[in-house]
Amino acid sequence: MTIEYLGNCDLLNQSKTAFLASNTIPTDMVLRCYDWAQQASRGNECIVSGFSSHLEQRVLHFLIKGTCPIIIVLARQMYKRVPDELQPLLDNGRLLIISTTPASRQSRTTAYARNHYICELVDKINMVGANEGSSLAPLQENFSNKLHSISLSDIPPYNL
Repeated sequence: MTIEYLGNCDLLNQSKTAFLASNTIPTDMVLRCYDWAQQASRGNECIVSGFSSHLEQRVLHFLIKGTCPIIIVLARQMYKRVPDELQPLLDNGRLLIISTTPASRQSRTTAYARNHYICELVDKINMVGANEGSSLAPLQENFSNKLHSISLSDIPPYNL
C-alpha cells in the first residue's frame, strides 16, 4: 500500500474515532449521526473517515464548522488541489489528508482497502448501516472490538 500524507501528521498520535457509513441509512439514524457530528465537532477527539458516502460528507460539513481535528483518508491519489473548504483546516493544523493508493479514481476495491486502513488506524469505530450485503459488514465483524454505537442517550438534540 502506498501512503501519502498532507497536513498535520501529529494527529496520528491523538485518540482517534472513525466514522464509516453505508450509502443506505434509515432516516432516524441520519438524524442521530447529525447529532453525533455536532457534538464531536466541539470535542478534542480526532475524527477519521473517507468522507465519501453522502452521510459521511454531511458529517464532514458539521465537523469543519467545529474545532475537532480531522483525518480524511482518500481511496484515490492525493488531491492535486485541496478543496477550498479544507484549506483553512490545513492552515491551522486541524487536518491531515492521507491517500492510501496511487489510483486516479476511487473504486470498490480501493474504498474497501481505505476503510480497512481506517479501522486499523483508530481506537474506536462508529459504523452506520453495515447490514448484510454492505461492504462495511466484513469490517464490522473483523473490528468488533473497536465498535461503538451512536446512541441517542449520549447526544444532545440536533438543532437546525
